[in-house]
Amino acid sequence: MRATIWHNPNCGTSRTVLAMLRERPDIELEVVEYLRHPPGAERLGELYRAAGISPAAGLRLRGTDAGSRGLLQAEDAVVLAAMAAEPALIERPLVETAKGVRLCRPADKVLEIL
Repeated sequence: MRATIWHNPNCGTSRTVLAMLRERPDIELEVVEYLRHPPGAERLGELYRAAGISPAAGLRLRGTDAGSRGLLQAEDAVVLAAMAAEPALIERPLVETAKGVRLCRPADKVLEIL
């Protein structure tokens, strides 16, 4: 099975999910450090639709100004554009497999798509 993780190496949850994926010999893993290589707004929209969540639900609130900028109540296109421009606004980790996409908080949510 192929899996892609949008990963932040400074995040404990992201490191935990990455370790879980690496432990699986049946997974061909692609690791994208999204702060260095951010997905565009269109790709983020695809990921959130596949995960069944709104872009606002994928916002990182802790350590960002997302709340004070009104992004929680903003239209999806505004949220996605903000995330694409400032990838620190993206909550992590996002994992995609053939079985779907999950925002893996808590880390064991990844098991739903393995």
